[in-house]
Amino acid sequence: MTRYQEALSWLYGVEPRGIKLGLDRIIEAANARGNPERGLCYVHVAGSNGKGSVATMIEAVLRAAGYRTGQFTSPHLQRYVERVRIDGRPIRESEAAARLDDLRADSRLANLSFFEYTTLLAFEAFRDAECDVVLLEVGLGGRLDATNIVIPEVSVITNVSLEHQRILGDSLSKIAREKAGILKAGVPCVVGARNSRVRRTLGSRAKAIDAPLRTIGRDFDAHWEDGTLSARVGDLHWSRLRLGLRGRYQGDNAACALAAIEELRDRGFQISEANVRRGLRRAKWPGRLEWHSERPAFLFDAAHNAAGCRTLARYLEELAFPGRVVLLFGAMKDKDHRAMIRAFDDSVDRFVFTAPKIRRAESPGRLSHIKKGTVARSVRDGISRAKRAAGPDGLVVVAGSIFLVAETRGLVKGVRTDPPIAM
Repeated sequence: MTRYQEALSWLYGVEPRGIKLGLDRIIEAANARGNPERGLCYVHVAGSNGKGSVATMIEAVLRAAGYRTGQFTSPHLQRYVERVRIDGRPIRESEAAARLDDLRADSRLANLSFFEYTTLLAFEAFRDAECDVVLLEVGLGGRLDATNIVIPEVSVITNVSLEHQRILGDSLSKIAREKAGILKAGVPCVVGARNSRVRRTLGSRAKAIDAPLRTIGRDFDAHWEDGTLSARVGDLHWSRLRLGLRGRYQGDNAACALAAIEELRDRGFQISEANVRRGLRRAKWPGRLEWHSERPAFLFDAAHNAAGCRTLARYLEELAFPGRVVLLFGAMKDKDHRAMIRAFDDSVDRFVFTAPKIRRAESPGRLSHIKKGTVARSVRDGISRAKRAAGPDGLVVVAGSIFLVAETRGLVKGVRTDPPIAM
């Protein structure tokens, strides 16, 4: 076992502590470690869907402009080190191992959760790398998330849909209040939500603390023309933008990224139009409408809630793939399985249900009660059954959970994969 594997084994051993929302522990831990989060410039990104895409686009534009960037995301797709990126690349395994060993040896941190340790590791890595700006993605919710101890230059809330209802609340308004918890007095926030109830909730909180809002459809927007994107932010207009990320829904995400970039420019960041175009064109986000050429072809998408599944289904309908389309589907127990699966009624020919190797995964048999489909014993078995059902000229779509995408992608592409963890 390598030092990296040993360090991960220890870190994964704290998983039974579960998700610990609340800021007291991370604040105390950061204080004990000399507050590594301070002195850095942040763009703090929350949202039910799209936050990874928005953060990735902003990061790519900043890097194109010559800035040293950090990016913090969760969960990882294939390897733990993907959670902490500097200049677009995951930190080295040796660095992750050394930092985890150091955190483990600090007795003052004994009660932290998996996510809190990882957040602290990220802050220290970004500080030591002297990043000019860090794209900091919220793990869960916002108000009580461990990332919410920073004062950012700009906040972004991409959208709000029903998710993690047992933790965040059973209505859009309640979930929006949790997302609104990242707003800070005087710090501008870019809002990509179009739902009126969500916008009222966010607007009420912003007004109470004097946080300026830029809202999609009012202060900025984007639309597609002949395969390219046109966008505006205030009086500023872009035309014929090309995105490295696939899907028409990325138009809203790109609009949010452009609005955040404009806020950064207002704060002195030197970002040219050429930087914007180059960054948006080069932005990549594995596991999100990611194609893999094979016979049959594979399409990986980490749609993990009903809204994400509906978006993926619209993409498939617009794609009008000429061969048979088979959905390899698996999801966590706490999801709205019926809404997720029914989203594909008109866009998929056959269903194969499976479960990734994670305790929170729903059983394939239960999923098959919602929609008639093949039940697979494992992800490997699911891949075989989906390929046979699709045929050499077909398409296998993998969706429902990032953990399913990670396990399937690792097997199909032969990619090295660390164990999954839902934090």
